Parts: sequence; C-alpha cells; structure tokens
Amino acid sequence: MVEKGVVNARFQIPHLKHIEYILAAKMRCQKLYIGITNPDPSCVRESVNDEVRSTPAANPLTYLERYEMLKGVMEEFNVPLSAYEIVPFPIHRPEFITQYTPVDGVYYLGICDGWDEEKLKILKGLDLKTEVLWRRSKEECGVTGTWIRSCIATGQEWEHLVPKYVYQYITEHGIEERIRRLYNLGRNTF
Repeated sequence: MVEKGVVNARFQIPHLKHIEYILAAKMRCQKLYIGITNPDPSCVRESVNDEVRSTPAANPLTYLERYEMLKGVMEEFNVPLSAYEIVPFPIHRPEFITQYTPVDGVYYLGICDGWDEEKLKILKGLDLKTEVLWRRSKEECGVTGTWIRSCIATGQEWEHLVPKYVYQYITEHGIEERIRRLYNLGRNTF
C-alpha cells in the first residue's frame, strides 16, 4: 500500500461508477486525494476526445456542490475523514495540478475512452507516477454522468444510479430543475 494516491473526475453527478473508482484507489493507498476537475467554469479544458464536456449542460453542478456530495458519499461508504482530501484538480492547467495534489502520489486512472487516455498522457507528461486501475470499453464502463443528467432532464428513473446521499442532495437542493433547464437550452450539447 502506498502512502498517497490521487483520483480525478468532473463528478458532474457523482455516480456509482465514480465510487467504484474512488474506492478501488483508496484500497491501494493510505490517504486519497479526490480531485475535482473543472473547478472553475471559466477554465474548462476542451478536448477532441469529448467535445461537449465544456458546455454548461455538461457542467450543471458547482465545485461546492460536488465537494459536498463527495464528502457525504465518503461518509455514506464509511471512509474516515482522515483518509482522504477533496481538492481542485485543474486539468485545464496541468502545470498547476501539483499545487493541489502530492507530487509523490500515485495518480490512479480508469480508462474508458479517449479523454481518459488524454488525461493519462497529461499526467505522464508531468512525470507523475500513474497506475491504470482498468481499461474498459464504453459499454463495460456503464453509468456516466451524461446518462444520469439525461435521465433527470427527461424524467426517467435515476435514483438507482447514484449513492443515496447524491440522490438526496440533488432532490433537496432543487438541482433537477437546473439540469432540465440546461438540457433544454443546449439540446445538442448534453
């Protein structure tokens, strides 16, 4: 077991596959840094591997909302507060990543698409130690934030795709309506 590990994602609705990724990394390190990418909506990295990732409809949650949901989920899954930190992860400005995460950590990735491959190249380009937890096809990866946001926007069931804390947080804070509004504004860019 290594001392420090790092994971990262947008968490534009933290879902059960995100939690699988986080917990798989946590099992490999004493302290896990959970990096939230796109913490600032004015600095979103565009990618040819995921052209809609920078649209407002694809980023309905604030950094604070994602932070609070992740903290609640970690408690839900009985991960002690001392075993993790939740931090910004400025993938849009890679040179600043280690301002928030340990340079001597192991950066864990789950590879499911071209964007994940691009993130791996970015981290290797910074000479950070990386470990690929798995390589899966898009079909094998299953649930995505895009799918969940689409379910919310179109009135389909989605509760079973997220941890209980996330479902409660979104419904109690009226976030479903924001997702529906953004979906309708940007139908072709969800």
